[in-house]
Amino acid sequence: MRALASLATIAAVLSLASPAHAARSGALDYGDARHLLNRTGFGATQAEIDHYVGMSRDEAAKALLGSARTAALTTPPPAMVATGALHYPRRGAGASEDELKMFRQQQVREGLELRGWWIGEMLSTPSPLTERMTLFWHNHFVSSQQKVKLTELMYRQNVTLRANALGNFGAMLHAIARDPAMIVYLDSAQNRKGAPNENFARELMELFTLGEGNYSERDVKEAARAFTGWSLDRERGEFVFRRGLHDYGSKTLLGRTGNFDGDDVIDILLAQPSTAEFVTRKLWRELVSPDPDPAEVTRIAARFRDSGYDIKTALFALLTSDAFYARENRGTLIKSPIDLVVGTLRQFDMHPGETIPFAVAAAGMGQNLFAPPNVKGWPGQEVWINTSTLLARKQFLDRLMRADGGPAGMPRTATAEPMTAALPESVPSQAVGKDLKQARRLRLMCAVDRGVRSVQFDSAAWFAQWKAPRDAEGRKADAVRLLFAVAPQTPLPPQGIESVALVRELVLDAAYQLK
Repeated sequence: MRALASLATIAAVLSLASPAHAARSGALDYGDARHLLNRTGFGATQAEIDHYVGMSRDEAAKALLGSARTAALTTPPPAMVATGALHYPRRGAGASEDELKMFRQQQVREGLELRGWWIGEMLSTPSPLTERMTLFWHNHFVSSQQKVKLTELMYRQNVTLRANALGNFGAMLHAIARDPAMIVYLDSAQNRKGAPNENFARELMELFTLGEGNYSERDVKEAARAFTGWSLDRERGEFVFRRGLHDYGSKTLLGRTGNFDGDDVIDILLAQPSTAEFVTRKLWRELVSPDPDPAEVTRIAARFRDSGYDIKTALFALLTSDAFYARENRGTLIKSPIDLVVGTLRQFDMHPGETIPFAVAAAGMGQNLFAPPNVKGWPGQEVWINTSTLLARKQFLDRLMRADGGPAGMPRTATAEPMTAALPESVPSQAVGKDLKQARRLRLMCAVDRGVRSVQFDSAAWFAQWKAPRDAEGRKADAVRLLFAVAPQTPLPPQGIESVALVRELVLDAAYQLK
């Protein structure tokens, strides 16, 4: 079997550009519809693409935006349901080492359940755009379970991001400033009069709104004073304003002076043109191309700001633009691990009985949900691809497409043990004296392998979606048209049209890594 393409090959594919532009008006053709749905969702299916073919740009964008959800379809894990109080040990509360150890293990298990739940929502949602944008905002308003610790707080933040993902950016910004997970992650609870903590104020300006170079150190210090007293009720995990810790003195921020509080600061930042431009550039890199067009960014940002920061207004402008549909901007984005994992399952009509293994598989490729690498989030693009993650991508695709096994989703063997069973209360005896973290990692990887291998691909049923009068070669061409944003980089093999070996060759082609 051919190995997955080298780093150099993928880079070469990225450099390819077609000179022609999409038509400025008229109906979407198959390629246009495929491009739209893969940039705004995960692995568009043939039926989804067919539904959008023939629509105008405006009609397609309105259909996508109009069907967006604000709440998840999938029931969350029981541990995520609010109980009115948070239960966690703290050294100051007299917790023993055993209690702390049990708490950490519990949070690992709940974190796996939460990651699996989100993968399940991405697979089953009738609004992939909602999950795409929730993931985008998760990487914009970064928090990580590694510091927050409490999985329930990460779930609540995810709910907040989804509720506002296609709503109003200003309202979401105000909500995130009060979000308990964010308060913990950026140390807002330690921000008090006389000893301001600047972490949240700095990231608010640098990463959430203005961008570097559009504020001064004095602005950060003054904004930090405005957010003093924005804290957390640690028993209930809820935002609380502690009046006794707030600095009520006069502050000067971006040329304005007053007795500002945190909400005032946010409103001042939203009034700056650079905020709309900063967010629009990030949306461009997510949906259009790695290199934003300055003139187009200025135009769309102005509409975004004039709308009062209505996110759908910005998205509509992006998704109906010539730049979005330009041929040279197709196949220019590298699929993130979530794109690759979720998109592959969706496009090949695979329905895993357990989703946690696929969340862990994506983490092994460099995208661990609810745990971005740092406050700047996942950089994306070429950073997704290195010798280690490229191998992980190849192994994942190879396992999925190992053989035909009947109807999609039918396990080849007995159901694998739950992923959370891979993290027992105690370490197996054979691991005693060894690196316990390594032992746990190996056990987890074995569970991932069992989970991924339990999913079956029915190639005959998949190819049958392209019916007569299409012959075998025609159906093969249809499969290529569905799976690739640019032409495959290697010649198609001569295998029969309904062979899983053919599909394996297709997904291992370098061009499959692009969208």
